[in-house]
Amino acid sequence: MDRRGFLGVAALVSLGGCLSYFEENGEEITEPGDVKIVYDDLVRESPGTEDERVYVWGIVRNVGDRELSYVEIRATFLDAEGEELETVIENVEEDVSSGEEWPFDVEFPQFGEAAAEVESYELEPATGV
Repeated sequence: MDRRGFLGVAALVSLGGCLSYFEENGEEITEPGDVKIVYDDLVRESPGTEDERVYVWGIVRNVGDRELSYVEIRATFLDAEGEELETVIENVEEDVSSGEEWPFDVEFPQFGEAAAEVESYELEPATGV
């Protein structure tokens, strides 16, 4: 067997071991349906200045049956015509039992005139573990 072939097989074998480790320890990606965004709002600070910043603040609820320790929230910021300006993913790293809520915020990565272009947004929970 040549060296490249050996390295490829070795990588697959070690990756397979990692996957079984996660499966055996019960770590799995949950459906985004386990997380519900119950409140959200676009917040604008220092409007009309070069320091203007925009972010989405919200509250998420664990509507699943198990405790979550990691959730990603994806925010897509849109301009007045509904065109996408930027998509940002923030994570919430708190252990949250079933039925509990916790706050999050996702900030638009630019300030000033670029932030002033943000008119609306779309949110979605990306993953939960």
